[in-house]
Formats: sequence, structure tokens, C-alpha cells
Amino acid sequence: MRTPIIAGNWKMNTTVQEAADLVSEMLGFLERLREVERVICPPFLSLVTVGRLLRATSVKLGAQNMYFEEKGAYTGEVSPLMLAGLCQYVILGHSERRQYFKETDRMINRKVKAALAHGLSPILCVGERLEENEAGRTEEVVTGQVKRGLAGVKSPGGLVIAYEPVWAIGTGKAATGKQANETIGIIRATVAELFGPKVAAAIRIQYGGSVSSTNIAEFLKQPDIDGALVGGASLKAKEFLSIVEHTAAIKRVR
Repeated sequence: MRTPIIAGNWKMNTTVQEAADLVSEMLGFLERLREVERVICPPFLSLVTVGRLLRATSVKLGAQNMYFEEKGAYTGEVSPLMLAGLCQYVILGHSERRQYFKETDRMINRKVKAALAHGLSPILCVGERLEENEAGRTEEVVTGQVKRGLAGVKSPGGLVIAYEPVWAIGTGKAATGKQANETIGIIRATVAELFGPKVAAAIRIQYGGSVSSTNIAEFLKQPDIDGALVGGASLKAKEFLSIVEHTAAIKRVR
């Protein structure tokens, strides 16, 4: 059985001190919920501080983005060499990176390859916009993003995929469990085309988009959904802990 994974994407929120305070508030409880893989993804400036707090625990650390070059004249960017040994995970291809910073599938593919080459586990985000969903193009868009994002990858290693319909991110309008599971099933089938059925059966695929403690069970009861990439709710200690606790409870029943 695939171990569920709940990752908190804090986006551009929290000062270094606020990040430390939030982790300290949650850490004791998170440590007890080991049926679930828990990942905290704070802003770059807080990675070292949060990493120190997590060092002797089972809670993992993730970055929110990464450039594909190891070093060079790329002002403001963060390289895989800077993250290797500090983080275990890195979020790549988030819809906000695609929308606001014009990241293409080709660029995201290079980032995925660089992450894997440096021992980092990518959380590859894919998802369709509202107009694409309403036009019935969800399968076309999502399978295209998966294929282009993983083009040329020989072994996906610790890859995690997050299905995040763009129309559900930060809007309070989540997909239904059935909708998300159908699309994630399509993603799993696409992974099987690329890497074979064994890899597809083992790879973890999350749902993301307005996830909360009140709807997490609806997603995790679906057979193809292995956790969640949580945005705003991960900045509220009680809410994030409740999401992880619900996930652990469902895991125990299974």
C-alpha cells in the first residue's frame, strides 16, 4: 500500500521567526502521526531554520521551487546543489509558477531531471485551467503536462505528482473526490505508459486545491489519491494537524 503524503506549501508567507514558531507549534503532534509522510515547504529564507527544527524528526522538508542549473549567473535563483542535503522534496511546476512566471513544460522538465540527478524528490504539479475544464480538455491538458514534464526521465525515483486543478487553487472551490480520482486515474495510466505498470502502481499522486480538514476524507477514500498538497490550510496549525490526523485515521482503517 502506498504511504499517504501530506505536504504543506506555505507559498510566500511567514517571516523566518513566524515559520519557526509555526513548526514548533505543530511538531510534537506531527511526530506522532507516522502513518503519513509529512512534508513542510516554507519559503527559501526559512529552509535552514526549519530544517534545524526538523533534523531529528521524521517530518520532511521541501522547497517550493528550484532552477535547473547547478550554478552560474542566474541572479535570484536557487540551484539543486543549494538544496541537496538540506531538503528531501522540491515542488516543481506549480500553477502559480506557470501562470505568473511563465514556466513552460520544457523548463519544468529540466528542473525535474536536475532534482532527480541531485537526490531530490520532485513534487510535479499538473492541472487544467477553468476554461480547459469547461471545454472538456482536462485529460488532454493533464496527460500532456505529465508526458512533457517527465520526457527523457529514465527512472522517476522518489517522484510525487500533485494534481491541482487551477480553478480550485485558493478559490475555496475544490473538485469532488470522484472528479479528482478520475483525473488522477488518468495520470496514473499515463505514468504506466511512460514507466510501466509497476512504477505506476507505486507512485504517489496527491490532490491539491482548496483542501481542508472538512473535505480531506472525501479525497483520501478514493483509491487513486495518495494525499494532498495543501496551500492556505497549511498555515493554520490546528487545520493542518487536523488534515494529517484525518489522513492517518483513514490509513489505519485501510
